Amino acid sequence: MNLSFEKNGDKLIVHMIGELDHHSAEEVRNKVDNRLDTDGFNKLIMDFSGVTFMDSSGIGVVIGRYKKLSLKKGKVYITRVSGSVKRVFELSGMFKIIPMFESIENALDNM
Repeated sequence: MNLSFEKNGDKLIVHMIGELDHHSAEEVRNKVDNRLDTDGFNKLIMDFSGVTFMDSSGIGVVIGRYKKLSLKKGKVYITRVSGSVKRVFELSGMFKIIPMFESIENALDNM
């Protein structure tokens, strides 16, 4: 899993490329948390456009960031999800608690 980070004001955008599964979840969790903590962000946009596969470990990563930032009155938004990854989110019921947007721009406008 390759990650790149982008700052947009008080928001952190994480671009992910690859598979978000039990092999990569801990690394993603650690890198995202490190950036959130180091730079003091409490608003996170997770860009799933490059994620080709996700299992329940990926759901755990997203829920964990949601819980972490909720304690700081922060927000987590999910963007550009498609295919089988979107289906995993739908089956998990995740979209009931974490908003999903078609584009990063829409997420930024609504955050």
